[in-house]
Amino acid sequence: MAVGSKAATDPDRSGARAPIRTCIGCRQRAAAAELLRVVAGPSGAGYPVLPDPDRRAAGRGAWVHPDPDCVALAERRRAYGRALRVPGPADPTAVREYVTKRATKPNSTADPTGGNPQE
Repeated sequence: MAVGSKAATDPDRSGARAPIRTCIGCRQRAAAAELLRVVAGPSGAGYPVLPDPDRRAAGRGAWVHPDPDCVALAERRRAYGRALRVPGPADPTAVREYVTKRATKPNSTADPTGGNPQE
């Protein structure tokens, strides 16, 4: 009988297994669906770290909560370069901008006045 791998998964309510990943900022484990995948871009002046919200980019990925605090903590810990295994300095500017823009994006379906928009 073959022994299966012990992939980091967590059963959800339907009984299916959801992949579990570790945030490189706060080091907390969470479902992959709750985290933002980031990848290293092409080298040039440093290695840009790019957000991969669709989780489809080629190459080694790392995971971070889409929260400005976790992104800043990962940057302070210099976790991007280690997690993505890049030989030079990693530049997470694109990730920081993506998360900040996402966090400050207003809810377009809610009416801020609370009234009927047709009045």
